[in-house]
Amino acid sequence: MIHAISKFIPLNSVALVEDILKNNPISIKIVNNRTTKHGDFKKTKTGEYQITINNSLNEYQFLLTLIHEIAHYKTHQQFKNVKPHGLEWKQHFQHLMLPFLHPEIFPNELLPFLANHLKNPKASSGSDIYLTKALLKFNPQKNGKKYIFEIKTGNNFVFKNKVYQMGNKRRTRVECLEIKSNKLYLFNQNAEVELIEK
Repeated sequence: MIHAISKFIPLNSVALVEDILKNNPISIKIVNNRTTKHGDFKKTKTGEYQITINNSLNEYQFLLTLIHEIAHYKTHQQFKNVKPHGLEWKQHFQHLMLPFLHPEIFPNELLPFLANHLKNPKASSGSDIYLTKALLKFNPQKNGKKYIFEIKTGNNFVFKNKVYQMGNKRRTRVECLEIKSNKLYLFNQNAEVELIEK
């Protein structure tokens, strides 16, 4: 299993990930990019445990997502029915991530954001706007797409073939006006959109 994912994660993290996977029988499937999530964990109809992760993530986001999903597996094994991102999951995630918080695995500029994120992990690393911005620097060019937090108020953008105007930023979301219907929608600040150049 480790050979299939080793090219997606930082080189110095491979041995640590291999140690985790040796003791946890999880199938890992790498899939095409999904706009709504980086990865997920589920029990299949055949009773196997499966993690899927987007192939579009940079190596640091991929590793973070992988450990996030393994924490779901560990939580499920120990507790069965608890909140998906409750205290039990947070503790497993923190415990699993700790050995990876090292400058040989994550760049120094990412470590403070990761450490802060791990104090109280959210349901998605994408919900942590500061961590998202820090991880963004390691992404390859995205065919002209931008994150919504990079777009100035008043500018227009396209999302799923609809045109929106950038509005006010709230704490974790952004108000955007859909031009055709004149309705207001809330977007995650890490949504990928296509800017309409003026």
